[in-house]
Amino acid sequence: MALIRAFREADASSVVAVVRRVFDEYGFAWVEDGYCVDLYDVPGHYDAFWVAELQGRVVGGVGLKLHDTLPGQVGEVWSQDGVPRAAGSDCELCRLYVVPEGRGHRLGLLLTETVRAEAQSRGRLAIELWSDFKLTHAHALYERLGAVRIGQRVCPGDPDESPEWGFVLRTP
Repeated sequence: MALIRAFREADASSVVAVVRRVFDEYGFAWVEDGYCVDLYDVPGHYDAFWVAELQGRVVGGVGLKLHDTLPGQVGEVWSQDGVPRAAGSDCELCRLYVVPEGRGHRLGLLLTETVRAEAQSRGRLAIELWSDFKLTHAHALYERLGAVRIGQRVCPGDPDESPEWGFVLRTP
């Protein structure tokens, strides 16, 4: 049975293992003290984080970061210090990953809906999402939930310099 629950300190190594496994699957570089440093201090980098369990094992996770509302209209791209961002957004969904054996159980959907519900409960209106071009299943999920594709960018600090699609998802 699948379970979505709040992150606990005891989950730290499992979250790292999940993301690292997906990075290995897609050939992404793992930079522990750089691009991946947030995963070694989840509470220090996210306002909320959840894990997905399947048969008692952590097989996925996702984070929520709150931020001030970015300038511009929802559905547009705004540039912050030269980095494209989702205009009008006031929070961000981050690090949505599910390992292969966790796929097919709707965990990506459940994790995304958990972030959306939490953002809404905190009075947030628009969620910014960025996802590597290679993660096509995530893009399809976001669009099924009503997210609008707004543009593309290369994430600052990404050692692979992989292009990402940007999306914005309204909370209500």
